[in-house]
Amino acid sequence: MATDIYERLRSHLDSLPVGYPSTESGVELRILRRLFTEDEAEVACNLSLKPERPEKIADRIGRDPEETAAMLDEMSRKGQIFRISKGEVVRYGAAMFVIGIYEYNLNNVDAELAQDIEEYLDQGFSWELMRGETPQLRTIPVEASLDGSLNVQPYDNIREIVDRQNLIALADCICRKEQAVLGHACEYPREACLLFESAAQYYIENGLAREVSKEKAFEVLRANEEAGLVPNAANSQDVGAVCSCCGCCCGVLRNLKKQSHPSALIKSNYVAEIDTEECTACEDCIARCHMDAVRVDDTAVVDTNRCIGCGLCVSNCPTQAIRMKAKADAYLPPANPVETYIRIASERGKI
Repeated sequence: MATDIYERLRSHLDSLPVGYPSTESGVELRILRRLFTEDEAEVACNLSLKPERPEKIADRIGRDPEETAAMLDEMSRKGQIFRISKGEVVRYGAAMFVIGIYEYNLNNVDAELAQDIEEYLDQGFSWELMRGETPQLRTIPVEASLDGSLNVQPYDNIREIVDRQNLIALADCICRKEQAVLGHACEYPREACLLFESAAQYYIENGLAREVSKEKAFEVLRANEEAGLVPNAANSQDVGAVCSCCGCCCGVLRNLKKQSHPSALIKSNYVAEIDTEECTACEDCIARCHMDAVRVDDTAVVDTNRCIGCGLCVSNCPTQAIRMKAKADAYLPPANPVETYIRIASERGKI
């Protein structure tokens, strides 16, 4: 029975836009057994990504409305499903494994779960995050790398993204926490990820993050930039989160770094360009690049196949010999997260 229900849950998660593929080892089922009881798995199998009121879910699955509401609330607080509240109306919906269940278990990561997740990434889940034309995340430049000559759209301007939010939460990076649990802690800031609006509300209510002001968010962004973290925003014009990623811990960047052409796999509208007359070959840019996109001969040289347009090399160049250049084929992100996931599902043959 247990194997059947966890395989059903795996199949259900795999039917969502970003899937949950099976492996020969079955590690993906082991993860689900760690996170869900059989009864919780049964309920999760009956949820859609569109949040619904608990009485509607109860009617569909043939359970008592009050008991169902209490169970859905508990599951949402355990990071198994998503919850959104507006006044006294609460709705619940399915969560994908990434972005979703994995991140929502920020406070629950122990060595066993972290090891299983690493094994799952190695056995193919990392590719699930990369395939298709529409990624979940896109790289945007650090603020200090942009100058007045660039016509920067609001969705590529990290300050404008933050400035238009009404509710902001600051959370630990799940990737750096997981690696620390495994004994591979890095020196980058841990509390570095920003959530907005409904995502921020969920994180705050679940004790995963703390509410911060815009001023504090800007302070965090400056610290992340100084430390050398890559801003990765949700891939839509209406941005729900901005992660600050490192190439040593982030599952996406670690996988990108293994590829021969990272710039083709993550959407970015900018690329670094070297002014060879100003470059002193100091090699500061090499240390700042998480994609190994820069080498130094007589001057620095940027491999445009590897540059993901984060601008970290620009903001740290002592002679201002590097600048960001807009790509000719500008990428227009989907208007909102719903459109993003419709595109992803369509590209993966799920609708």
